Amino acid sequence: MATYESATSRVARLLTMVPWLLHRQGIDLASAAAELGVSEAQVVEDLQVLFVCGLPGHYPDDLIEASWEDGRVFVGNADAIARPLRLGRDEALALIVALRALAATPGLAERDAIDRTLAKLETTAGDATGSADQVRVDLDPPVDAELAARVRTGLTEQRRLHLRYTSASRDETTERDVDPVRVLSVDGRWYLEGWCHRAQDIRLFRLDRIEHVDLLDVPATPPGELPHRSVGSGVYTPDPQDLLVTLDLAPRSAWVAEQIPAEEVEPRDDGSVHMVLRVADPRWLHRLVLREGGGVRVVEPADVVTAVREGALAALSGNRSEATGR
Repeated sequence: MATYESATSRVARLLTMVPWLLHRQGIDLASAAAELGVSEAQVVEDLQVLFVCGLPGHYPDDLIEASWEDGRVFVGNADAIARPLRLGRDEALALIVALRALAATPGLAERDAIDRTLAKLETTAGDATGSADQVRVDLDPPVDAELAARVRTGLTEQRRLHLRYTSASRDETTERDVDPVRVLSVDGRWYLEGWCHRAQDIRLFRLDRIEHVDLLDVPATPPGELPHRSVGSGVYTPDPQDLLVTLDLAPRSAWVAEQIPAEEVEPRDDGSVHMVLRVADPRWLHRLVLREGGGVRVVEPADVVTAVREGALAALSGNRSEATGR
């Protein structure tokens, strides 16, 4: 089955591939494919693309020469990109800052490789490295080192994990078995992505919301064809079946928009926030409104506004009855 590849990924590989092949003239096609981490068919397809690439003008002498028909690969007329691309100062500093943040991650298995790469970058950047000292990346909230180590072991040893997890959208704590797929950082928070046997679907779990994790003596067996989750715009994927609710948050309750996944967030000049979100369990919304004591006001839909108002009045009436009884 064909695998989708973005144009950006392919261009990046081609720009790396040309100087690599120029310094390995006559390399066996199978060896080139193995070293580049792609199939022989992909190498041939890439060479066919290179064959029509070159300098502006597109005359025969401007195009890259590529030959592979005898089972060995030859590339020529590509002196303009004979060397791999060099990092600019800003690019090098950005990588140094990112690697330093990654190296500080608790339970990281690849610490030695990151430290070696970081040392090479800092040596190459020279005096410019001092600029990176002015930048600090904090991944907040912090992740418990022991918990992170167990998750990492589950990934590396491909073992199932048993989680006790608190969901913010449902305001509940559940026990579930998860086959880990990967760990990723998005917007300063760490997440475990895995196949949840309770939901029978792929799920993301914030590491700081995992109260406890056990390594099970059961192999992790996630389905082979899992949907790819893009995290470029965040990790929140709303369920269209959940209730769509509009809230107005007073300044003292603006934290709700920062902590709860939302579809729309509109801060106002006075510090209040207009928020649209999907709610999986209306009971969570009722508890939120009561807990915030007027800091959260439901605007839409009308039936939810009525239900929340009636619930608040019933709670108030109950409190008054208790006070009278005393």
